[in-house]
Amino acid sequence: MTTAPRIDQVFDFDELLSEEERDWQQRARAIAQERILPIIEDDFEQKHFRKELIPELGAAGFLGMHLTGYGCAGAGAVSYGLVCLELEAADSGWRTFVSVQGSLAMSAIHKYGSEEQKQQWLPGMAKGELIGCFALTEPQGGSDPAAMTTVARRDGDGWVLDGAKRWIGLASLADVAVVWARVEDDSLPSTGSGNQGGKAVRGFLVPTSTPGFTATPIDGKLSMRASVQCDIELDGVRLPADAILPGAEGLSGPFGCLNEARYGIVWGAMGAARSCLEVALDRSISREVFGKPIGANQLTQAKLADMLLEVEKGMLLALHLGRRKEAGRLTPAQISVGKLNSVREALAIAHEARTILGGDGITNAFPVMRHAANLESVRTYEGTDEIHQLILGRALTGLNAF
Repeated sequence: MTTAPRIDQVFDFDELLSEEERDWQQRARAIAQERILPIIEDDFEQKHFRKELIPELGAAGFLGMHLTGYGCAGAGAVSYGLVCLELEAADSGWRTFVSVQGSLAMSAIHKYGSEEQKQQWLPGMAKGELIGCFALTEPQGGSDPAAMTTVARRDGDGWVLDGAKRWIGLASLADVAVVWARVEDDSLPSTGSGNQGGKAVRGFLVPTSTPGFTATPIDGKLSMRASVQCDIELDGVRLPADAILPGAEGLSGPFGCLNEARYGIVWGAMGAARSCLEVALDRSISREVFGKPIGANQLTQAKLADMLLEVEKGMLLALHLGRRKEAGRLTPAQISVGKLNSVREALAIAHEARTILGGDGITNAFPVMRHAANLESVRTYEGTDEIHQLILGRALTGLNAF
């Protein structure tokens, strides 16, 4: 059993968890520390995503773990959050993988797919034998999906997709892409609940071997370097009639999946924050200046105390949201509170931890700069700070500023 971090001895968070939840956390912590941490700095440097670890995550039950049936674990929301916490304590790229696979691609199929689609894809994805991606964001920007330009038009008994997507995680590795497109088919009815019938956004399951589907990894990244994000081109991609997700109508479809991913980030970002605090704490004790450990100085202790406060407040917020999710009472605005707070505070903690590490803090001898770089991506995807501020502003005022 891995020894708990010292910060847990100050605030006994474990007492708030069930035995099953602690078991999920310890399993994720073991994989993170034994399989990811020893190689992550080199993978980050070499821009390498270690695909061979995926079946191990599947065997551990982490892929689509919050879903039920089809080989999925059916775990609680808090257990899933704790797994996200431990994986992102190692690297945001690995929590991102679990999120893209489980909270986005698998959730889309589980929520909106036909029984045949679920049987075809979910068992293999849960095992890590098949990889999925979630293609929503487009090159002109991701914050306004209503302006989507990717289209799906009827062609005989099937569909033809044309368009482009950008910043799509795992796309070049994926076996299936959940592609969101605006349909051009006047035969599709409007539901009167935001679905525009023949002009609505709909989801399609696109095997990535389909002619006309091209995924190209984005190079030049200074963040998420041990992960894969891609441009996708859809050039006359022909699909059968049953490629459409029958249960997804309008933008509520992709938003339902985004909220699943945003929830995982609430926990995951606190894992990165905890990692930064831990290494700063260790360094404050081992590094001596003016004849004593720098942790014996008041300014350093004040920094450590402030970082601890934000980690523990973020953890308590994540737990509160997890319990609400398990009770079926979690709202999108509450998720926005968590995502906005966790990532904002995690970045602040990373920056403060770096000051305690001094000049060595900018090297890969410590994970702090890697976490800070990754968190800039986490801050941007699944809704920027500004988008979540506007969601909360709308909840407060009843006025839509989008």
